[in-house]
Amino acid sequence: MYGLALVGVIILINLLKYPAFRFGVDYAHSTGKTLIGGYRELAPWLIVVLAIVALLLAPIGGAAVTATTAAILAAVTGTDLPLIALVLLVLGATLALLLFGGYRWLERVSAILVVFITLATIAAAALALPRVDWASATNVDWASDPLALLFVIALAGFMPTSIGQSNDVAMWTLKSQEGVEPSQRHSIRTARAGFLAAYLLTGFLAICFCVMGAGVMHSSGIQPESGAPELAAQIIGLYAETLGPGLAVFVGIAALCVMATTVAASFDGTARGFGAIYQEIKGDVGGMAGRTSYAFFLIMSVVLSLAFLAIFLDSFTAFIDLVTSIFFLLTPTTALLNHLVVTRCEMADDDRPSARIRFLSVSGILVMTAMSVMFFVLKAS
Repeated sequence: MYGLALVGVIILINLLKYPAFRFGVDYAHSTGKTLIGGYRELAPWLIVVLAIVALLLAPIGGAAVTATTAAILAAVTGTDLPLIALVLLVLGATLALLLFGGYRWLERVSAILVVFITLATIAAAALALPRVDWASATNVDWASDPLALLFVIALAGFMPTSIGQSNDVAMWTLKSQEGVEPSQRHSIRTARAGFLAAYLLTGFLAICFCVMGAGVMHSSGIQPESGAPELAAQIIGLYAETLGPGLAVFVGIAALCVMATTVAASFDGTARGFGAIYQEIKGDVGGMAGRTSYAFFLIMSVVLSLAFLAIFLDSFTAFIDLVTSIFFLLTPTTALLNHLVVTRCEMADDDRPSARIRFLSVSGILVMTAMSVMFFVLKAS
């Protein structure tokens, strides 16, 4: 829609949200607790509020990635099945994978496919460069367009992902330390470097997708589809336009597998997050839910996500805009809580973030708060 005009916005959003995600690594590595444990240390009543917010919003995030995966499945297979049937198939497969241990197998396969789709995306972006309207990079007309500003807020919601997943980062950090002797664990500096490398790659790929869209769709005046399968087919079409139809088929299959892993990771993180909240409410500080509780919260999340999809699936792009906007409005609060956890809660002084990271964190909180206020102003006007 905007060519390269929003590349600067993509970079800025990733930069401003980085500290809040990185703090999940810092706190978990230093204390052996999730960020939820840090919230409890700040104020026990925060756990109750967090439980209510998570119950309302976590299934919406799961619904968004499920709908996207079902859309890619429809585009890759060319099936005429209703999208809701494909959603049920994706959710059923996700439940089976997580409850019966198949997720690890999918994760290993996906790790290979992530490399493939990353290289394909970089190659497609490079081949799209000659078709890019470079003048669009300096176009700032969008800044005076209320609809464009609302789109930027929606973009910020999941760029690079919902900031609520900073707690997932903390939980995965703890998971990586399981069964490893303290003397054999990576230093916090190494953990931070690993996270930064992945974070930078994510941001770079976002720019690559923007370049592909600018070169193939924006330059030709092609408007994004509003239907889920149609939009997914358009995205796979970006690869076909640049790499050729044969390779685009493999890219589509890889994208489907990667998204399947994303769905599994999303629901796994949600179930573990609910379990951690439940343990904190029970008073088991830093505890993790058992297998039975995990299964209960997993099934609950899937059912709630299905309910949201049954209501909103008819207009996919409007649904995605709604989801991402809601998640962005929570971003300043979550970022502030994460900042307070690593600056006020008990942890080793050497593990606390540097002054530069704290400054970037505060800057991000202020900018994202201003954007949230702008959202309500624009909606009211």
